[in-house]
Amino acid sequence: MGVCDLIPDRAQAYGERYGLPWYRDYHELLTREEADVVCLLTPSGMHPRHAVDIIQRYGKHLVIEKPLALRLQDLAWMHGAAEAAGVKMFPVYQNRYNRAVQVVRLALQDGRLGKPVLGTVRVRWCRTQRYYDRDPWRGTWSLDGGALTNQGIHYLDLLLYVLGDVEWVAAATATQLVNVEVEDTAVAALRFANGALGVVEVTTAARPDDFEASISVLAERGTAVLSGIACNELATWTLEPGRLAEYSEEFPNAYGLGHKPLLDDVVADLLDGITHPVSFAEGSRAVRLLNAIYRSAEDGLPVRLSDRPESAQLGRDDPALQALYVRLPRATVPK
Repeated sequence: MGVCDLIPDRAQAYGERYGLPWYRDYHELLTREEADVVCLLTPSGMHPRHAVDIIQRYGKHLVIEKPLALRLQDLAWMHGAAEAAGVKMFPVYQNRYNRAVQVVRLALQDGRLGKPVLGTVRVRWCRTQRYYDRDPWRGTWSLDGGALTNQGIHYLDLLLYVLGDVEWVAAATATQLVNVEVEDTAVAALRFANGALGVVEVTTAARPDDFEASISVLAERGTAVLSGIACNELATWTLEPGRLAEYSEEFPNAYGLGHKPLLDDVVADLLDGITHPVSFAEGSRAVRLLNAIYRSAEDGLPVRLSDRPESAQLGRDDPALQALYVRLPRATVPK
């Protein structure tokens, strides 16, 4: 095992923290260390290039942080490379493992909540100019995207996970309080395939701090509100109002507690043949919805997901910026 980062101080800090060898790039790491799986936490827009290179050059399975990619064409590129090499890619949507999320989803699936009526996402977080100035890729269309892509993606995924596919979306975005090319505020109206409506509100222009990350589900026989730092608390649950504490969890931070069971499921998939609950195709759904929201905002018109709408800006090429995050392998160094 080992860790790597293009910024040596970061790589060294992680390596020393976890007692692992550290390297300047993944070529150096994978040449020197034995590894079956690579966890990819590079800038979002670099995920496809890094993933395909690791698959084709080293033949490794991948655990890929959200979002899998920014462009729909890159999802197809990654999938094709993995299929050809016989390796697997596992998306990271750890909040699906939250106890509160599982309770509400099961109640919709088994019919206890009845007909779904309305689903909402509300993310009100604070990201100042200092946050975007930390790294060149932040706040760019090429490698990052805005509040929807970086902060909102987990909650778009949860909305899809709980309520199912979206048929159409109408959206608007704005950049309100920071000097970046992407949005810090977005709103969208949705219609789900099951007939429910949806509302998405995501902003990083809340001041002076993070205030809310919640999902609400209103249905024929009850209402659920998932809140807390990462939808880890069941604040309202009209089916079982006396079990709110039982279905809620204390999280130490916004990353939550879902990474360990997610990685346990990766091991179970690779060693025991137990299919991982979040497939590459499943993880791609949030990227498709993300692109639809952006395209609607760009055109000022509603769009249908069946038309496979794709943002004209998200993931656009910027060779000079992308070159900052590409390293070619050096001459092979013996282990």
